[in-house]
Amino acid sequence: MAESEGADDRDLGKPKSDEARSAFTAPPGVVDPGPVEEDHPTSEFSVPKGLEEPSAAPPEGSAFAQPSTYSAHHSPPAYTSSQNFAVSRMGESPWQDRMRTMLRMPVGDRPVPELAPKPDESGPAVGRVLDLTLRIGELLLAGGEGSEDVEAAMFAVCRSYGLDRCEPTVTFTMLSITHQPSLVEDPVSASRTVRRRGTDYTRLEAVYRLVSDISTPEAEVSLEEAYRRMAEIRRNRHPYPTWVLTAASGLLAGAASTLVGGGVLVFFAAALGAVLGDRLAWLAAGRGLPEFYQFVVAAMPPAAIGVALSLAHADVRSSAVITGGLFALLPGRALVAAVQDGLTGYYITAAARLLEVMYLFIGIIVGVLVVLYLGLQLGPPLDPEAVLQITERPPVQIAASLVLVLTFALLLQQERSTVVMVTLNGGVAWSVFGALHYAGEMAPVPSTAIAAGLVGLFGQLLSRYRHTSALPYVTAAIGPLLPGSATYFGLLSIAENRLDKGLASLTNAVALALAIAIGVNLGSEVSRLFLRVPGAANRQAAKRTRGF
Repeated sequence: MAESEGADDRDLGKPKSDEARSAFTAPPGVVDPGPVEEDHPTSEFSVPKGLEEPSAAPPEGSAFAQPSTYSAHHSPPAYTSSQNFAVSRMGESPWQDRMRTMLRMPVGDRPVPELAPKPDESGPAVGRVLDLTLRIGELLLAGGEGSEDVEAAMFAVCRSYGLDRCEPTVTFTMLSITHQPSLVEDPVSASRTVRRRGTDYTRLEAVYRLVSDISTPEAEVSLEEAYRRMAEIRRNRHPYPTWVLTAASGLLAGAASTLVGGGVLVFFAAALGAVLGDRLAWLAAGRGLPEFYQFVVAAMPPAAIGVALSLAHADVRSSAVITGGLFALLPGRALVAAVQDGLTGYYITAAARLLEVMYLFIGIIVGVLVVLYLGLQLGPPLDPEAVLQITERPPVQIAASLVLVLTFALLLQQERSTVVMVTLNGGVAWSVFGALHYAGEMAPVPSTAIAAGLVGLFGQLLSRYRHTSALPYVTAAIGPLLPGSATYFGLLSIAENRLDKGLASLTNAVALALAIAIGVNLGSEVSRLFLRVPGAANRQAAKRTRGF
């Protein structure tokens, strides 16, 4: 026994071999875990202990799994995404807010909704769903809706029929959408070109109601029903006949002339000029002339009547006649949509819309300048300073602003239920502008921006209350704020060869127009702070460069 212990001591004193000194040899005093089983090697891809072995088939919802159906009958259960909001909470908010929020999220982080089965559909064809989506987007874009709202509506329709992995794209004249069932399947793409545009807010609201019903599980709108309703929307005639629109155009110009200081005679003169311009524009449109020339001929009659009154030495404000005619032509709706697209990150569409506004504005300038130049050749020069001498008549001006907004709403083919609300919105906007600019002596640009911000704020709140588009509550309400006087003063100065004052006044008109557009958009964004709906505050903003 002693010899054995001595042998052990001698072994401990001997130098170890290379194998004995290996890093994989357990040190003295540590229990050897035993040989590793070669038949079951450990791997980072193996299932940890305590978890069940997964089935051979990929789990439902995996990007590599073959989709079982394209319908909403068997959609995967809802989950809480990485953005920390649950689908059940988002379902309580309006579909516009939900779709805008998810459009800013990566595809992998978008929550899968709990969808109710659509009636009598075992699985709608992908092509038909994409075609319906494009047709709805075409109606919205042709009606003047912003690119972000069009994409949100298209995304809502696709998700409602079970196509979760969809990416809509909207430009000024082209709509496209792509659906990729999984990462291993070929994507399906479709596109549609917007060739005709028209202003009909009644049709726009009907499309919004259709999208809202499709997005609501309780409504149970099938594909066939959606196609039928969309066909009815396309076939519906405008709510107001042509003679009503012509009369509204005249009343709008008359109210605008009263707003800038005109009297009764000026009111009727401006109304007559606007009616003649409207008829000439319809005649040019019937002949197939581009919209640029339609604006050129529409701007001539009000300018001609104003110049005629000035040459006749009538005791009226001829400048108010021309300014009233300009109010009926300035493309405020297109400018607001252009700036909104730019502020929300749709720069291609924003650039195209701004180019359209520039062409229309140049058409107005050409029509008025031709008449003013001829008038200056025939008689004494016009008084440009009279344009800026606006008499303060608060009750009359508020009444004129209400009439202006009312007639503007009729020209936009709005539903009768929205006309009253947008008229009140425009009256409040002008009252705020008058209080800030005339009583408070604030500069025109910030006064206009604040009044336009209130228009956007109230318009967005009203649209969320009615679950429809904000355009019917916003576009007509900005009518009294349009820079008609600054535009006419600049054109008259250019006609009199005073380019410095003319360009400065036109620049001021552009600044006022941009203040209107930015104010409306800012008011719409601020309104989201007052909308206490789950998920709306989690809308992701687009990250841009920081100067590099």
